Amino acid sequence: MDIFEECSKINDLLQAEEDVEARNRLICLLDLLGKENQTYNTLLNHLIRESGLYPYLEPDTSSWQDRFAFESFKVDIGQSEPVTLHREQSLVLKHLLDGDHLAVSAPTSFGKSLIIDAYIAIKKPKNVLILVPTIALTDETRRRLSKKFSAEYKIVTTSEVELGEKNILIFPQERAIHYSEKLEKLDLLVVDEFYKASQAFDKERSPALLKAMLVLGEKASQKYYLAPNIADLNVNPFTKGMTFLRMDFNTVFLEKHEGYKDINKDAQKKNDALLRILGKHNTKSLIYAGTYPGVDSVATLLIDNTDKDDSPLLSDFSAWLATNYHPNWKLTNLVKRGVGIHTGQLHRSLSQIQVRLFEEAMNGLQTLISTSSIIEGVNTSAENVIVWSNKKGQLKLDDFTYRNIIGRGGRMFRHFVGKIYILEEPPSPTETQLELTFPDELLADVDDEKYKQELTKEQLAKLLHYKEEMTQLMGQESFQRLRNEGALISSDTELIGSIAHAIKSDPKLVRGLANLYSSSSDYWVWILCKVLKIIPGGWDAGYTKFAEFVRALSGNWKLSIPELLDLLSEQDVTIDEFFKMERNATFKLAALLNDINVIQREMVPEHNVDISPFIASLSKAFLPSCVMELEEYGLPRMLAKKIHASGLVNFEDAELDLHSAINSLRDMQPDILGKVEGIDSFDRYVLDYFFDGIALQQPRAVDAPTQ
Repeated sequence: MDIFEECSKINDLLQAEEDVEARNRLICLLDLLGKENQTYNTLLNHLIRESGLYPYLEPDTSSWQDRFAFESFKVDIGQSEPVTLHREQSLVLKHLLDGDHLAVSAPTSFGKSLIIDAYIAIKKPKNVLILVPTIALTDETRRRLSKKFSAEYKIVTTSEVELGEKNILIFPQERAIHYSEKLEKLDLLVVDEFYKASQAFDKERSPALLKAMLVLGEKASQKYYLAPNIADLNVNPFTKGMTFLRMDFNTVFLEKHEGYKDINKDAQKKNDALLRILGKHNTKSLIYAGTYPGVDSVATLLIDNTDKDDSPLLSDFSAWLATNYHPNWKLTNLVKRGVGIHTGQLHRSLSQIQVRLFEEAMNGLQTLISTSSIIEGVNTSAENVIVWSNKKGQLKLDDFTYRNIIGRGGRMFRHFVGKIYILEEPPSPTETQLELTFPDELLADVDDEKYKQELTKEQLAKLLHYKEEMTQLMGQESFQRLRNEGALISSDTELIGSIAHAIKSDPKLVRGLANLYSSSSDYWVWILCKVLKIIPGGWDAGYTKFAEFVRALSGNWKLSIPELLDLLSEQDVTIDEFFKMERNATFKLAALLNDINVIQREMVPEHNVDISPFIASLSKAFLPSCVMELEEYGLPRMLAKKIHASGLVNFEDAELDLHSAINSLRDMQPDILGKVEGIDSFDRYVLDYFFDGIALQQPRAVDAPTQ
């Protein structure tokens, strides 16, 4: 390629205000020069500046004007050295520093999170709360911010932790709602992936996110909401008063290979194409498999058709999985071939370990097979993204989600060009208008006087009926107290009404709850089945099978996962079902039991039944409190058990809170390898990752910001 001629074409495009095409050609040129280890000449640096891609400038070969731009757009982001922002990042940061409320739509490669770091470093707010969609993203965000700000801020990720003098709180929406009572004022509320507040994109969790946005938004002096690929935002009470910025500014180029045209829905051709792509590239690849059966199909294909990797690290990981999870699990065999699995159901620490291995330049995982969790749960990316399926669950992929998936291709300073291999026909391009409205599932928490204009006539009628029904069942005073205290987790009027009717009509229900006091789990199954049947529409698993699972899970601290699976063999619970059931038990069932407990104590206080201790244990999967929380920080339960057995930390101490446990573990880090029995080579790798995530940041001297 003639570099001068290409620069001339890019310049012509810039003069014609064809900015996107100019930027794409420029990025492809930078990719070519990077592969040939060529430095940038003065002309190329000038075009980089004209395109707004200031971080890509090479100051040593720039003119003084371009070098000045490179320095002028540097900001403090909490690191030892300031970094240069690109033009559109700088514009967003300026709006925030001016105090504006912002809802921003920008591509995955934009660098939206970097702006949060710069805001904190420059403004030094007292309280910042960041709402993230998943626990996995909670830990990833915590690690990033801890390394920059832990010397100055208390980083809070669990609802049991008390506030410090200055705080950065990182929560999924459900946890944020529980914590909201502890907060009087927020300087900044950040909502990451706020498109999930729309039922069109996340029907199950959008009510909780909307509730969190309402409750916390009233306490926030400033709001910053982030999402990709949104064309427009409807007028709604959740983003009222916010400026919507649509930023179509990419920092990488997506090179699309439309293999689906030759495959023509032939399953064998699709599998052959996948194997050919993986065999051709010795680079990192993300495979979007769409559904859990899709993940299973791809896993089977790769086990049957790819060679084992010679990485000692992955061999150790496979042995570790066989010991701690299951020897015949597909993941145990996959990792030997340099392939991992990322889904929303895996244990949090296990997902984190695999992402860490995927990020390893050498000897780690080369490929990750994923559901949509890879776009919801982590901020990883790869040179290759392979769209193996055009499904999301039972439905066809929409254009919004598709663009979010392929946006994982490429990464600033690592892969200028992301290669996208499309093996099933993609959705037709559409402009996504985000519609945020009150769903029926939120009605129990809605002030119908305040939001009368935003509710439909049907919703107002439903809310009036709910109030009358609950007042009749519970009495005006009790019902009003429950609403004012926000004691119920669910905001679904139908579910709350079903609970109240069940308690009123079935005296055996409340008396049966007392079985959950019993130290013997043999008495639990009957009452748990009865509880599950209250749910309108039923439970998504067999009542008895799930109740038996909960009974077995009560041995979680004493027994290993292989031993628990042996206990559950009569119920045919697989390792994959184990993950799903544990997740449903700790969240869905715990929330249901909480609301039953709250309502029955109001309606029949004379029975004197309180199952709060059982609910607390269930929500932690019957593990000591800190163990479940530390698992979110990257310390798997099996390692916590070994540390407990050594006597170094007593995790069964009821007074031990998360931050005390972290301080103790940090202090004894040098002793753990020598004093804890049974630590193998992969345990050491996991411990290194865990301790890296809790390392204390030393106070740093910071010059006045350059912006």
